[in-house]
Amino acid sequence: MLTISDLKIGTNIEIEKEPYTVIKSEHTHMGRGGATVRVKIKNLFSGKILEKTYKQADRLDEPDLSRTKAQFLYPQGDSYFFMDTESYEQFPLSADSLGQKASLLKEGQDVDVLLFQNKPVSIQLPSKIELKVASAPPGVRGDTAQGSVTKTITLETGLELQAPLFIKQGDTIRINTDTLEYVERV
Repeated sequence: MLTISDLKIGTNIEIEKEPYTVIKSEHTHMGRGGATVRVKIKNLFSGKILEKTYKQADRLDEPDLSRTKAQFLYPQGDSYFFMDTESYEQFPLSADSLGQKASLLKEGQDVDVLLFQNKPVSIQLPSKIELKVASAPPGVRGDTAQGSVTKTITLETGLELQAPLFIKQGDTIRINTDTLEYVERV
């Protein structure tokens, strides 16, 4: 059983026989009243996001989750296909259940798969991954005195993000998978 103090970003909980993960958590304490936690949670099956408020006395169930290793194979329509590296079974996951992680997948990439009652529901990527820059407009010199100036680049997976002016096409960069932000050039 989980208490409200356990509800941090990334914590998995079970509501009405379905697994959810906490994507935002805000703890509040009002004077003489009890503490409350307002959370934004995402359903691991459907990708649906809910907002809930829990009181100090509330108890939550932990889902029956396990992990396994898999390799990303290919996208097809609204599904992304993976292969379990131990049993060599292939299985699809929907774009809704992957969310923004889908924009970071490239063929042959190893991932951790989250299983709920032995059924794949989501993946977990490393905190940082390396991707090649597919296109980057030339950096324009100009008003750079105000601090870090960025430009929009496109990566090999099709993801667009902001990066410093010195990044060129063909460079390999490291990206934070939680925030989808540029970290460094490799």
